[in-house]
Amino acid sequence: MLRGVCTVGFSADDLNAAARWYSELLNTEPYFRAYECETCEARAFGVGHCAECGTAMQLGYIEFWVGDDQVELGFIDRRYLAGKANAPGSATVAWHVDDLTATMETLLAMGATAHEPITEQGGSGSGFVTASVIDPFGNVLGIYHNPHYLDMLAARHKA
Repeated sequence: MLRGVCTVGFSADDLNAAARWYSELLNTEPYFRAYECETCEARAFGVGHCAECGTAMQLGYIEFWVGDDQVELGFIDRRYLAGKANAPGSATVAWHVDDLTATMETLLAMGATAHEPITEQGGSGSGFVTASVIDPFGNVLGIYHNPHYLDMLAARHKA
């Protein structure tokens, strides 16, 4: 059922500082940046000014590809995590699954508690679908359907 780690999620109070620090550590820039407008709450990928109202947007999420398997290392602005189980200092490991709905149902039937609902990230048709549960022991278990993971797996099998 769990096919491989596809994303490790961390949080930070200052994403710009986290981006600089991890860029230096990893010797690469984040490949993905998501922004949110504080004025109208519009969201955009890779742009720093809101197309809706022209206001400068605040960085809300960054992501790096790391290691031989190009695992995603993502950082979300900690303000989005207020009151959630994955509090500051913790990480959520997300596993790629082929059928997110069936996996979620199985986990819930086994005693896990829903944490984050099944959500398509990046707009309709992006293929990135996420969810998480809290296992019976209090751990956050992320389950994702992640096209990047499938691309890496296909490339490995071609070699």
